[in-house]
Amino acid sequence: MAVYSIVKLSELEGAKRIDAEYYKPEYLDLLCRLRKVGCVPVKHIAVPVRRKFKPTKGEYFDYIEISEVDLMTGEFNASKIIGEEAPDRAQWIVFKDDVLVSTVRPIRNAIVLIREDKENLVCSSGFSILNSQKIQANYLFLYFKISFVARLLDRHTTATEYPAVNWNDVLNIPIYLGKEKFREQISSIVDKAFVLLKQSRSLYSQAETLLLEELGLKDFKPQYKKTYTANLSDAFSAHRIDAEYFQPAYEEVIEKIKENNIELKLLREFIISIQKGIEVGSENYQEKGKPFIRVSNLSANGFIDRDQKYLSDELYEQLKGIYEPKQGDLLLTKDATPGIAYVVKEQVEGIISSGILKLQIDESKINKEYLASCINFLIGKMQIERDGGGSVIIHWKPEQVKRLQIPFLPLKAQQKIASLVQQSHEARKKAKELLDVAKKTVEIAIEKEARGKQNSP
Repeated sequence: MAVYSIVKLSELEGAKRIDAEYYKPEYLDLLCRLRKVGCVPVKHIAVPVRRKFKPTKGEYFDYIEISEVDLMTGEFNASKIIGEEAPDRAQWIVFKDDVLVSTVRPIRNAIVLIREDKENLVCSSGFSILNSQKIQANYLFLYFKISFVARLLDRHTTATEYPAVNWNDVLNIPIYLGKEKFREQISSIVDKAFVLLKQSRSLYSQAETLLLEELGLKDFKPQYKKTYTANLSDAFSAHRIDAEYFQPAYEEVIEKIKENNIELKLLREFIISIQKGIEVGSENYQEKGKPFIRVSNLSANGFIDRDQKYLSDELYEQLKGIYEPKQGDLLLTKDATPGIAYVVKEQVEGIISSGILKLQIDESKINKEYLASCINFLIGKMQIERDGGGSVIIHWKPEQVKRLQIPFLPLKAQQKIASLVQQSHEARKKAKELLDVAKKTVEIAIEKEARGKQNSP
């Protein structure tokens, strides 16, 4: 059935757009509801901030890239970069209470609230920066996280090769304000969520610190050497001749663990079964359906909605028997970003891609959360870095995975580390739930007020 809209010339909104996509019924219906509840353009309550960054040679800065933003929580991993190596995209200086809004696709929902003052904090040119003048920064951040805002930004997308919106598009997004008390309620929920996220990061850091202490690696700093030698027999044994593989720092960390009389066991000793995911082909991607979980959709903290692709229900039914992760499975990435380990906490309906391995672990031999921590933290990262060295696109082979050396601590120590990780996951889960509640509360308020206006005489 054809879908169409009839729009008068006088209703073209001054957008200088006559393409049908811009006037989809879903967009027009949404805008109609927002107008009914008295929404105003964002520019009425916030101002754009353009503090131009000029890198200084020899000076370090922290850089926020769009791809390093958690699309669910707004958290970010800032890279520390020295001035002379500043990427061209490092454009804007940001301060406390700035709200960063992604202007590029496919990462449209990368929204960041800067909650702490920090010197030399810089973000990508792919963000527009807003500073709230009349409402709480928490509320502005939360509002941009609501799904229909991303759809409205999509509406304004221009170009095909590098689809993006501009700062004016962001500033003209209609924002629902409601009453002051309502905004305070939403802001309070966001505050609670961020407290839980901070607690989650702290617990995870404690788990990593405890593991390093138990292994005698707390103050250990790998010394990467520029020149070193290796025996030809070692090269033949490893079937490798690239210099990176024989970097002494890799053996140094293993030897340090052995010096502390800690036994190292191969990962294969704990594996009951191992299953590689499947590549379904981009022709099977859909906008809706069951999630196709790729490497970019997995983190040590769980699943990430980053450029999520979906499969039809029919294809999902065909594949789920083998390729759907079950609660308790250990998922492990092997391609592109190898070595991300996550124990599935709750049953998920989805299919894993070929870049992910699904492992069943013998719990009578090792604690699964502890095992995942060993892979995610220093001891695992260094071994994986060594295995993948010398490649442009890193591929971690299943046989290499099975040979990964795992430090085997007493059960009590394993459980203590695992408990901290589990508490971290639980705090993060509660934080995400609170953010979802806040978004849903705003959506319900808009719908309720819109219905009220429609029914009023």
